[in-house]
Amino acid sequence: MNRSVDDTCVMIDGPWSHRFVSANGTRFHVVEAGTGPLVLFLHGFPEFWYAWHNQLPAVADAGFRAVAVDLRGYGASDKPPRGYDGYTMAGDVAGLIRALGERSAILVGGGYGGMIGWATAAFHPKMVRRLVVMGAAHPLRLRAGLAADPRGQLAAAKPVLRFQVPRFEHVLTRDDAELVGGYLRRWGAPDWVTREEYRDYEGCCRAAMQIPQAAFCAMETYRWAVRSALRLQGYRFVKLLQQPVTAPTLQLHGALDPAVLPRTAQGSGRYVLAEYEWRLLPNAAHFPHLEQPDLVTGEILRWAKAG
Repeated sequence: MNRSVDDTCVMIDGPWSHRFVSANGTRFHVVEAGTGPLVLFLHGFPEFWYAWHNQLPAVADAGFRAVAVDLRGYGASDKPPRGYDGYTMAGDVAGLIRALGERSAILVGGGYGGMIGWATAAFHPKMVRRLVVMGAAHPLRLRAGLAADPRGQLAAAKPVLRFQVPRFEHVLTRDDAELVGGYLRRWGAPDWVTREEYRDYEGCCRAAMQIPQAAFCAMETYRWAVRSALRLQGYRFVKLLQQPVTAPTLQLHGALDPAVLPRTAQGSGRYVLAEYEWRLLPNAAHFPHLEQPDLVTGEILRWAKAG
């Protein structure tokens, strides 16, 4: 680990402001732009709030209050030793909406942030006005895919299964977090990873993962997901997730996504009681918000304005 890295590396300047908000017993770093109805962006792994740097100004310019957060354990947010279970992280999102002075929000989540978006919509239905998820199957669909599709979704999840190895966070941060770049390249669209902006983004993500304790916290979310499957807490989590999502939901998914296969994600609509739309994005992989930013921003705004 590069000991000189600290959380100032995520305080990136732009047409937005940085501040800290306390919610659910934790201090979160949020980045915001604009005024109007709240659109709250939740990043995935191995990212941080900057995953949404293309969307924040555009969504703000369209008349919304655009807020991106560093999830618990990431970036400049607090890194407590526990709380990386699905209940607590959904509670973080609900608490953030209240702490930002709102009663509800339009949630936009990518990758692991999309999983948290699904859970928040199920556990705190009154707080989620509309939902946009990308690169994320509903957690129950993912669970079914892992069990029923060993050569497909289970094989695709092998990198994540390696996170169960104790102290794997030291492997993740070795050589200036070279492995973070490896995940971005493996899961990203082939044309995106050759672009100039990709190199800048990879550098930002590698630095953010070297902030002390960030890699450990990132691993803990995945460790809980596996550990809980065999425990009573996991059984309860699954039962709660069977509550249908009552927020109108737009699901965007990259046709080339090698991490969450399109066939795994596609059945997620069965858990949505409200209006639901599935859109497969050609030539996009696991990070469509970065690979095809204009298209994704347009889809987010279309969905947000429909509410």
